[in-house]
Amino acid sequence: MIILALSAMVGTSKIMAPYLNDLSQRDDSERFQELASHILLNAGNPTNWGQIRDTAPNSLGFAKAGTSLPYELDIDKISRQNRENVFSLTYPQLWKALGTQDIAFQIEVRTLFDLSVYMISNSSQGNLTNYEFKVTTLKSGMPISASLVGYVALKDFVDKATSSTNSSGVGSLSINIPDSLNGTALMVVLAKAQVDTQIFSFDTYSFSHNSPPTFPNRTFTKLSPLDHVLNASLVYSTVEILKVQIFTFNYNFGLTEKAYGVQSREYYIPHLLDSSPMIMVLTGTNGSASFAEWVSYPQLPLQIGANFSESTAGSKIVSKSHIVTINSALYEVVTKWGGQV
Repeated sequence: MIILALSAMVGTSKIMAPYLNDLSQRDDSERFQELASHILLNAGNPTNWGQIRDTAPNSLGFAKAGTSLPYELDIDKISRQNRENVFSLTYPQLWKALGTQDIAFQIEVRTLFDLSVYMISNSSQGNLTNYEFKVTTLKSGMPISASLVGYVALKDFVDKATSSTNSSGVGSLSINIPDSLNGTALMVVLAKAQVDTQIFSFDTYSFSHNSPPTFPNRTFTKLSPLDHVLNASLVYSTVEILKVQIFTFNYNFGLTEKAYGVQSREYYIPHLLDSSPMIMVLTGTNGSASFAEWVSYPQLPLQIGANFSESTAGSKIVSKSHIVTINSALYEVVTKWGGQV
């Protein structure tokens, strides 16, 4: 059974025990629905566990503390489920906090529609190189009309372009980069659905400008947003940070440094009224190599939990989907639940 590896862990928490005992008398489908709603409607204990770097919750809940809105989730409780965050929780920690011995689960958080961006052409225009990008916006294969904003970052250089996708979910963005520059460039694209201004998606595209091929994201820095602070761990002591910026649908500006370490940096992330996802981009060098690396806040997409593809024939799996709010934007949380039949 999926949860066999967790069987040695501490069982039901005292805080959740009365609630879980009541649910144990119900059929699986109803029980799983109640558990899915419970973790999305409650803040857990302590209620601010998401902001405390080394704290795992005693009871599991992802709601924003003190919220009056149903299904409004805490941006840090969500980000700490992403494995790429250095302050992330493990599945055993989440399973223990849920307080169930006979249930395995998986949590996925994602945008409500998919955005894809890729380069279709580049051409020389005097002292500039023009890059054309194709952008598609789809929901379950169906087109979504969306407004687009694109930012390109290369070392100290930043440029912006706006456009939209049509009724077929297809659009384009064009940017120019001076040929006096060279290195790794990052194209950040954010889309806002035209049917609802709270629905966003985003994607990035890394490419070389007058330089050798690019490196994968997180090659030179490990970026972890938490409690409105961007924590940057430098992989090499020779890394030099040139510029740190935040990009949202309506804003872009540099971040203020909070702390400086031998191989670490911290930067303040402002509390913005913009409901858009926040994309932080660090540009820099490591010797002759140039890089542009990024992280989103909330740190999405993410998936954590049991691997139900390896479940046994005796396990019943139930999937639940909820629309939630994080930082005034709408996202989808899909939970999967399994237990021994």
